[in-house]
Amino acid sequence: MKIVLVGAGRIGSAIVANLVEEEHNITVIDKSQAAIDEITDSYDIICLNGNGADIDALKEAGAGSCRLFIACTHHDDTNMLACLLAKRLGAEHTIARIRNPENNDDGLSYICRQLDISEAINPESLAATDIFNILKFPSAENIETFSGRFELIELVLHEDSKIVGVSLADLRKNTGASFLITAIQREGITFIPRGGFELHVGDRIALTAAPKEMHKLLKKIGSLRRSAKNVMIIGAGITTLYLTKKLLDSGIGVKVIDPSREKCEEFVTMLNDPAATVICGDCASQSVLLEEGISDADAFVALTNSDEQNILISIFAMNLGVKKAVARVDRKELVQIAEKIGLDAIVSPNSSATNQIATYARALKNSEGSGIEALYKVLDETAEAIEFRVDKELPFIGVPLKEMKLKKNILIAGIIREGVPLIPVGTDSILFGDRVVVLSSGHKLGDLRDIAEE
Repeated sequence: MKIVLVGAGRIGSAIVANLVEEEHNITVIDKSQAAIDEITDSYDIICLNGNGADIDALKEAGAGSCRLFIACTHHDDTNMLACLLAKRLGAEHTIARIRNPENNDDGLSYICRQLDISEAINPESLAATDIFNILKFPSAENIETFSGRFELIELVLHEDSKIVGVSLADLRKNTGASFLITAIQREGITFIPRGGFELHVGDRIALTAAPKEMHKLLKKIGSLRRSAKNVMIIGAGITTLYLTKKLLDSGIGVKVIDPSREKCEEFVTMLNDPAATVICGDCASQSVLLEEGISDADAFVALTNSDEQNILISIFAMNLGVKKAVARVDRKELVQIAEKIGLDAIVSPNSSATNQIATYARALKNSEGSGIEALYKVLDETAEAIEFRVDKELPFIGVPLKEMKLKKNILIAGIIREGVPLIPVGTDSILFGDRVVVLSSGHKLGDLRDIAEE
């Protein structure tokens, strides 16, 4: 599929990497020659040095004949204008990165309608939601939600875990909760386990359940920790602003530290809520953090622009006894290092954005309409959890799951029927109107029919 992308910064580069992996035909436009050189050094794609909101640059890139146009520069106005021009030239679908809180109120949908923007993405807001969900379930490494009715949680099993040495069949029988362990990552290998599989220390597991059942399960296995009530955040950026608003609305205390007085003053103005404490100080200084009470925080979140700083200070917080530490880490090579040294949870606006773009692009790529509602990369991006909408005839509609011949490393992880989440068993079947959550490893599913052997 032909895609034109404007903006080759951190977010843009992450989106390009994902789209290349999905085997799309991509053209990139960016004003920075250095950014263009970095992209061309890594991928065999067409790149143009120019202004993405310039009509001549858009024509040269072929924006008028592309199936999907994506504008993800740092400037909302540039992105919206670029999408408008691309649409006028003939682009079929447009996606704009719109990150400014002033552009993310009730007027956003009006702006998108007037400018004919197909979808708006806000990586910082998505990342803030991810962090907020993790702070609600501190034992989780990652949480994804499907249709607001189903949750997928990733847990790492430590030596004190009550379920180490327990088989999956016994676990489900003993807890009395309705859940499904959908995938396990062990020593870098991800696979879908069977009932007799026994859990080991160090396993990273992905499990699905309805929110109430998830709470019941975590309590039964001793992994339910008290939600954070007092959070310290370093870095007064856009992600912190979104996160702070969510935390304050939930009655959670927040202290934000940033070395820039200008950023702190801007943050206070934009937040407009005296309930948060904002400190101008060196957030990399141990003495400053100790003085501001890091040891007393229930949770610590590192959201500076430096991946390395976020990792190191989060480890420092954990060593002081902070129960939950979350760090923003964008570079993939650093994510693995952070996990190996024991970092609790890692969140990336890049990943949040690429998940949303992948959902949209994967749906467009299938000419019959895939019905993809959501797509998440899980277990260090070694597996995908996809929510499909069943709105067309399929050869296995009404067929009991135990009679379906699924491809290897594919599991039907959940069914949402008339708003009610169901953990499927062999006698259940997929019906018209359902929403189906599928967990897969080693596949690029574009349509629900792709889960079955031909």
